[in-house]
Amino acid sequence: MSRIKPAEVRFYIDADLLGLARVLAGLRSDVTYPGDPGTVIHKRQRPPCPIASPAVKDSEWIPQVAGRGWLIITRDRHIQEHRLEIAAVREHRAKMVALTAADAGSVFGQLEVVMSRWRDIERCLAEPSPFIYAATRTTMRQISLT
Repeated sequence: MSRIKPAEVRFYIDADLLGLARVLAGLRSDVTYPGDPGTVIHKRQRPPCPIASPAVKDSEWIPQVAGRGWLIITRDRHIQEHRLEIAAVREHRAKMVALTAADAGSVFGQLEVVMSRWRDIERCLAEPSPFIYAATRTTMRQISLT
């Protein structure tokens, strides 16, 4: 008899990447996204996401996700210019990777960026928060929080 164990969620895919989120969450038990109903992947039970809807505002979900220690993956070509989002990451001690590549507009392009940088993204889990990295298919660079 195979036993299903609880999954340890480690990655939160933002609402602006729902297509990518569904692909990754279908493959990995440690990935969730807003509105995720939860499921069993590889004998691991992932609970429903506490962020119940993609319509939840950044000011509400960032503190919840950061408080759980999850790494946020989002898409924002101009993250370094969005002072309010940077301030929220700093204030709530969040961990964030932003897909900044121009070709990350399609689900396939997003998947290509994430898969090309996956080992770097996983390494971010061990880094002390807060931080934001900008990720493209070929680069990963830290964004200043000040």
